[in-house]
Amino acid sequence: MITFRVAKAEDAARLLEIYAYYVENTAVSYEYEVPSLAEFTERVRSTLEKYPYLVAEEDGRIAGYIYASRFAQRAAYGWAAGTSIYIDEAYHRRGIGKLLYEKLETILKIQNITNLYAGAADPMEDDDPYLTRNSEHFHEAIGYKTVARYHGCGSKFGRWYNLLWMEKIINEHSVPPKEVIPFSELSESEVQAILQ
Repeated sequence: MITFRVAKAEDAARLLEIYAYYVENTAVSYEYEVPSLAEFTERVRSTLEKYPYLVAEEDGRIAGYIYASRFAQRAAYGWAAGTSIYIDEAYHRRGIGKLLYEKLETILKIQNITNLYAGAADPMEDDDPYLTRNSEHFHEAIGYKTVARYHGCGSKFGRWYNLLWMEKIINEHSVPPKEVIPFSELSESEVQAILQ
């Protein structure tokens, strides 16, 4: 049975283990080097101040994770968030990613976030050994639409890659906009009810 909870700094080693596969073996992540445990722990901790960072577990083992982050630094972007998701290879095609996204989006709606953006690496050739179009197709299936394609903007493993920006609107654009509530200020009971 899959269960969901908020990530903790102590989860960083397992989260990094999942992420390392994508850094070392795929072009899904554009990082070249696996971050240190200290750096990755800080990423988790700092994210949780303002945004959700959620994990999916089966029998006490983390199978995947998802988090939101600031889309861009200027103040006017405050209602937009980027999303990132990584699932352990052993748990692919079990619906975990969709469930994680549903829970993340529910929390972000409560925070008054309006726009979500997912960056999906895109192979320039169909037979790329390091990247498929699975991320693009997955995000399309859960309601994201491609709004931009940057051509040949990333290079990894001696190949060039495109980057897709995919968008999903999850809240109305009220005038004036509703104040964004930091994740750390949401009630624990409210978050737990969503994660059940």
